[in-house]
Amino acid sequence: MNPAQSIDFAIEKSSHEEIGSLARSRSYGNLWVIGLALIAFVLKLVIAFNSFGTDDVVTFYHFGKALNENGLEWTYRHSIYFNHPPLAAYYVRAIYQLDHQPFFRDNGLTFPLLLRLPGIVADLVVVFALCWMAGNDSRMRIPTWALALLALSPVSLMVSGFHGNTDPVMVMFLVLASLFCLRGKSVWCGLFLALSCQIKIIPLLLLPIFFFFWLSRRHAVLFTLSFVSTSLVLWAEPLLKFPTLFTKNVLLYGSYWGIWGITYWLRLTNLAMFRMGTFFFDISPVESFVVSVLKLIIIAAVLMIARRRRNLGERALFDSVAYAWIVFFVFAPGVCAQYMVWLAPFALVLSPVFYGWLAASSSLFLFFFYNINADQFPWYGVISDGRHGDWAPWALWPWTTLILGMILLWKKAAAADPSLRLFSLQTLREP
Repeated sequence: MNPAQSIDFAIEKSSHEEIGSLARSRSYGNLWVIGLALIAFVLKLVIAFNSFGTDDVVTFYHFGKALNENGLEWTYRHSIYFNHPPLAAYYVRAIYQLDHQPFFRDNGLTFPLLLRLPGIVADLVVVFALCWMAGNDSRMRIPTWALALLALSPVSLMVSGFHGNTDPVMVMFLVLASLFCLRGKSVWCGLFLALSCQIKIIPLLLLPIFFFFWLSRRHAVLFTLSFVSTSLVLWAEPLLKFPTLFTKNVLLYGSYWGIWGITYWLRLTNLAMFRMGTFFFDISPVESFVVSVLKLIIIAAVLMIARRRRNLGERALFDSVAYAWIVFFVFAPGVCAQYMVWLAPFALVLSPVFYGWLAASSSLFLFFFYNINADQFPWYGVISDGRHGDWAPWALWPWTTLILGMILLWKKAAAADPSLRLFSLQTLREP
């Protein structure tokens, strides 16, 4: 072997050793993260076994009773609060029936626990999925500390372990749909995106991002067929029997007024026009106009994100979803406490540092929300009795973090590409 060949061999050997060392380091880090996720899984189960949760649990119990005794159509017709798609309704009815079985009651498998169990499992699946992608896809470089924070996140401990709702399951399906974009699997992406919309309707907002992503790769037809066929099958009962009720309760769902972001500040003005109600169906015409404007801003922004970023790499799909969530939470007319899990995995991939600040501010908000409404610690049950003035100011912490994050992320993008314009339909390209 001549000297030149020896040098090339040494460089190649060193490069392979370095790659192997990095792979081993990521593997060890992921093992630690998975271990922490399993610890969090056990902690959430302990919390769920030893607490009742929030008044959402009571609400879901009444939904389960109505669904079991009167069916889906009756429940939509007699409760405007019932805004859940059929798949979630079928699960609530099933666990209501299981709750009345002696075996389940005798072994502590009660309705409050069964309601939270899918979310607890969903959190574990999300961490496993992100760890697997971080360890097997060079486009997903996520620091170990950030994955560890996600695994042990106080936000998910409080929402999945204590609150009692279906939001973490929706997030799991949405993360899986996004990961299949990285794998180039349009059919699976459509399936899991449709499943996320069967838990909560809000992922429909993100549909343009996924559609334009697959359109730019000439797989839009397969994606659309998968998404639409899955949705039609799972929505078959309401679409065929009572489409108007379904549209009114589910597709046109609003939220609380005056407890988050812009509407909170408007409520603080003490003007009569901004203090008429708190829920979406009893607000004043002026409040309704503001809600409509904020929703249009969100929809327009998501459409712009979807169109402008459609030709970027597969990894950018996660960033696009994160940007959409950030816009949603900054301009949303109302946000409930459990919504804080929605954007966590996507914010983590977009910017681990931003996610860290968001997790800290969201944890503060949630702790004081539950603690104020529970009147004691540790919490067993929480009834939100309208004391918005006591805990709503704490919601400003995550809202402000999101605004600052949005500004700083934009400045970072503009610094990397001086030609970038905020209000433009120009398609972005990979640098």
